[in-house]
Amino acid sequence: MGLSASTYYYRPKVSRAVRDQAEAELRDRIEHLQAEYSCFGHRTLKIQLWRQYGLVVNKKRLLRIMREHNLFRQVKRRFIATTDSNHTYPVYPNLLKNLEVTDINQVWVSDITYIRILTGFVYLAVILDIFSRRVIGWALSKSIRHELTVAALHMAIQARNPNPDTIHHSDRGVQYACEDYVRVLKDHQFQISMSAPGNPYDNAFAESFIKTLKNEEVHLCEYESFTDVVERIPQFIEAVYNQKRVHSGIQYLPPAEFEDILQDKKRKISLGQVTLKLVK
Repeated sequence: MGLSASTYYYRPKVSRAVRDQAEAELRDRIEHLQAEYSCFGHRTLKIQLWRQYGLVVNKKRLLRIMREHNLFRQVKRRFIATTDSNHTYPVYPNLLKNLEVTDINQVWVSDITYIRILTGFVYLAVILDIFSRRVIGWALSKSIRHELTVAALHMAIQARNPNPDTIHHSDRGVQYACEDYVRVLKDHQFQISMSAPGNPYDNAFAESFIKTLKNEEVHLCEYESFTDVVERIPQFIEAVYNQKRVHSGIQYLPPAEFEDILQDKKRKISLGQVTLKLVK
């Protein structure tokens, strides 16, 4: 057509008022996401803007807005020990070293954390499937005794009905090494794996979830009673973490959506195999 390259790529300039309005709308959306997911970094926030609003935002622009309006995540760091490994129960070797995890129900990891209330603490035991990052079992109690971890384990087993030889990994705490907990694992033919002493990296996936829970829920609320915790924590686990919160390790998808896609692919492969057999 005889046009220069600069003419082809030309875009009319927008007015300052239009730019300011677009900037304000983007800031409002960022603030909304940060209110719901307070610890999103800019990479995850960029993905969530696209998923939730269909917005494709330049990284530099996103960082500039977050910096100008103080929208970066705020992290609080505290630590109270919940692991008591000073016991006489047998401990088991770490089975996760150099292990390639390729499917759900291949490896479960478990851990315990605390939640402060006005009169003391509430304890939360969780079990995650590390392939999908999904929380599959959890329990809350005012006591840190082994009944707490056993309840979370029963919930996970009922929800997933795992195959024999699923690896169950935990720290060496008495709540996981005691006879009642180990008996349930053996009854369902789990392979038992435990972290090396004093090495939290062996249980990094469970630690990562707990960090997310603390930063995006616990530290933002002022729980007064056990009832407050019971009302809020399950909502965060099931409705937010499992269903909405995206994870970089699973293609920036929420755990439930990632598992649905995985199961759909398996069904298609299975149907393809059946069709192939019929053709033969």
